[in-house]
Amino acid sequence: MPIQKLPDHLINQIAAGEVVERPASVVKELMENSLDAGAKRIDIDIELGGSRLIRIRDDGRGIDKQELSLALSRHATSKIASLEDLECVASLGFRGEALPSIASVSRLTLRSLQQGAERGWQVQTQSGDVAPPAPCALNTGTQIEVQDLFYNTPARRKFLKTEKTEFRHIDQVVRRLALAHAEVAISLTHNGRSVLSLAAADSDAARDDRVRQLLGDAFIEACVKVEHEAAGLSLSGWLALPTFSRSQADMQHSFVNGRWVRERTLMHAVRHGYRDVLFHGRHPAYVLMLTMDPARVDANAHPAKTEVRFRDSRSVHEFVFRTVERALSETRPGAAVDKPATEAEVAGPTRLAVSAPQAVQGGLALLEAVSSAPHTPTVHAVAEPPLERPPEQGPPLGYALAQLHGVYIVAQNATGMVVVDMHAAHERITYEKLKRDFANRNVVSQPLLVPVRVALASRELQLIEQHDDALRDMGLVVEPAGHEAVVIREIPSLLTQDDAEQILRDVLSDLAEKGTSGRLEALTDELLATMACHHSVRANRRLTLGEMNALLREMEATPRADQCNHGRPTWTQLSMQALDQLFLRGQ
Repeated sequence: MPIQKLPDHLINQIAAGEVVERPASVVKELMENSLDAGAKRIDIDIELGGSRLIRIRDDGRGIDKQELSLALSRHATSKIASLEDLECVASLGFRGEALPSIASVSRLTLRSLQQGAERGWQVQTQSGDVAPPAPCALNTGTQIEVQDLFYNTPARRKFLKTEKTEFRHIDQVVRRLALAHAEVAISLTHNGRSVLSLAAADSDAARDDRVRQLLGDAFIEACVKVEHEAAGLSLSGWLALPTFSRSQADMQHSFVNGRWVRERTLMHAVRHGYRDVLFHGRHPAYVLMLTMDPARVDANAHPAKTEVRFRDSRSVHEFVFRTVERALSETRPGAAVDKPATEAEVAGPTRLAVSAPQAVQGGLALLEAVSSAPHTPTVHAVAEPPLERPPEQGPPLGYALAQLHGVYIVAQNATGMVVVDMHAAHERITYEKLKRDFANRNVVSQPLLVPVRVALASRELQLIEQHDDALRDMGLVVEPAGHEAVVIREIPSLLTQDDAEQILRDVLSDLAEKGTSGRLEALTDELLATMACHHSVRANRRLTLGEMNALLREMEATPRADQCNHGRPTWTQLSMQALDQLFLRGQ
């Protein structure tokens, strides 16, 4: 066929293939338009999973009568006017293709009453043809009805899933936007039945309550709140404790300037922040909102706007990772308690009789990598509390009473009974000490007896040139060897038993994808965790009360002490109220 220009209606239907994947896509686009219009309330009505009807009403600014028909034409928008606007777009919708694309595959009715106008107006479409505006009765705001989605594209309609499945996708979209925009009241009905009714949240407590409604009591009760700002970046939200980890990544919500995204830099940064406290194969749960200058992020990277690109992904990754890591490091007993143990509660030093770490796993020598002297975990015994001491004056984990089956420490604190997993707790204490000692002495590199020659692609050679200083800081010394090869001369001493070539390739892969790499740090931490596990107090080891109290005090001072290195909880609390209910006291 000769080259010819496609008709506008066909162009819109092609665009609909990108923008309107299913009914949930329609709901997302229309809700984003309502939010951009300054709506404080959005009502969504769905019938038959969205295939019969999608109706969205808002109380936003509305659309002028003269602009109603224009709103349904391709690439018409009030949100950008120049390339400069596109490069720093702050609105959720800006392409100007959603409404005409939706109208091309449905029967659409657009009604709107602009603020200050006397009457509302409506336009209707049929197969993409727009009727002239007609008056209608409406409150201030906009209402859009999308009926019989894909009625004129039977092939697309055939690919829709069951009503239940399609509505589940709609519900997910609504909940995501409700998480990011807590200041907006949102209601959702399906086939006339109310599914979701959220009041506007104007306080921290109300925002917590919205998260509780959307993600459940168990999530909000197992959360650490995050709020940090630096270098023009701001991160806030909720991080679930490692003990709330999931078998799949189904409760991970990340937002950039109010837009829900699945961005690999963010996901990797959060995962990296959980690396020391999450069990292998488990996924963290979180709601995180990153706010930054719109000029530093490209929101135009995907037709559905579910992906973004950062101008400087490395700084974003580092900021998110450090913020998450710092928040999780405070998960230790009594982290929120202002009053520490007094000096009068601390007696002379005592040592748990734990052997110094020796070479493990194929001859890895911690003594060479961490310290020139043997490292023996040291703890300080705490004097047993006098009987007349009021319990509310004690430390967070209280004082040890007994050892249960050589595995658990039973203690009493101000609110009730505490049970501590002896090995898991001491494993975390030992691991944090090993990490601290290793970091204080910086990374120790070891020259390879036989340097390893590695053939690389030109892109990988460029990465080595760009990140040479960073690689040396990691303990990885790499030198050019010809046109398309390098020689590995030194690697971190703790990793001498690993495949040097594979280490380099993995690090370069991280640098290419994320602009940074924590590969060597992760490998080192894994080995230190193994050593900590092998050289922590074992089950059936009898401890004196002084040693048990010493372990409790160390837990209170150790970062991430609520979990062991594998993500298991190290302690649990039974309040007096819970014990009374258990034994039916007062009933």
